[in-house]
Amino acid sequence: MLTQISVAVIAVAFAVLVVYLIKTLKAATQSLEKVTQTLQEVQKTIDELSYEVKQTIRNTNDITVDVQHKMKQIDPVMDTVRNLGEALSEVTYAVKQVSAGMVSRFKQARLEKKQPVEAKRPKALTPEERTFQSYDAVYHQQEESKPSKSRNWLAYVDTAIGLWNSFRRQKAR
Repeated sequence: MLTQISVAVIAVAFAVLVVYLIKTLKAATQSLEKVTQTLQEVQKTIDELSYEVKQTIRNTNDITVDVQHKMKQIDPVMDTVRNLGEALSEVTYAVKQVSAGMVSRFKQARLEKKQPVEAKRPKALTPEERTFQSYDAVYHQQEESKPSKSRNWLAYVDTAIGLWNSFRRQKAR
């Protein structure tokens, strides 16, 4: 009888163990089904995102090609601006030289006007020499001053024409 009770207890214990194992396996099966469903959803999302990423990369490539094309079109404009800057620099330098020359001429003329007239004349002049000198100063100086003013004016016109020719040559480049 002891053996029969032992066998009955073992059979009951084995049945209880099988019932709990079945419940555990059902829970594991449900968890695996949920994981499988989640992985399928993730796969769909990744597929959709990969399509969008590919489209974005294609658009980016198109934009890059367009920008490169436009940059190539702008290159001649930039070269022109650089050449214009160089030409303006040369014109500015020429004007600076001309203005420096004019300022030095005006300073020289002003210094010559400030020098006393007596310093230019010899100290011992006879009355006759003074008369001739005053006559020459009045009549010859007026005649010489008119052409010299026109000569100065012509020098300025020459300088302006030279500058204009330099500018045109730079523009032609």
